[in-house]
Amino acid sequence: MEIAIRNLGPGDIDWLVDRHAELYARDEGFDATFPVLVREVLETYAKDHDPQTDRAFIAWRGAQRLGSVFCVRRDAETAQLRLFLLVPEARGLGLGKRLLSDCMAHARARGFARMVLWTHESHRAACALYRRFGWRLVRSEPKRSFGTDVVEQGWEVDL
Repeated sequence: MEIAIRNLGPGDIDWLVDRHAELYARDEGFDATFPVLVREVLETYAKDHDPQTDRAFIAWRGAQRLGSVFCVRRDAETAQLRLFLLVPEARGLGLGKRLLSDCMAHARARGFARMVLWTHESHRAACALYRRFGWRLVRSEPKRSFGTDVVEQGWEVDL
């Protein structure tokens, strides 16, 4: 079945909060403060995003959501990649590459000179994908976040 990429729609915010909460608790040991942050990010996006520059990419196969990525204006020159997520059953299908490529192409088409993102070192597959797409690791620091020890990372890419 073909995978469709849609913009943010009804039910997507709750689904994204629930999936982030479930997967990050299971895989990273994150506590209940993490989905609170995810909801805040999504509700701010839904209320304040600029449709000329910002875009949500929600992947669907039939009636099933498979993942997401968001492109959000940070400043006149910089877009931020946010909420990159693939459900486990969608991994290995090339969907991560497609979402990342679509998000970067959107930012490029909107005239941004660069993109930035924030992630954790433990997301090895995503970090390897960023590197393959030309992203550079620009910051790495140990922290305690969401009830667990993490290594936060900042990445950027010139478009």
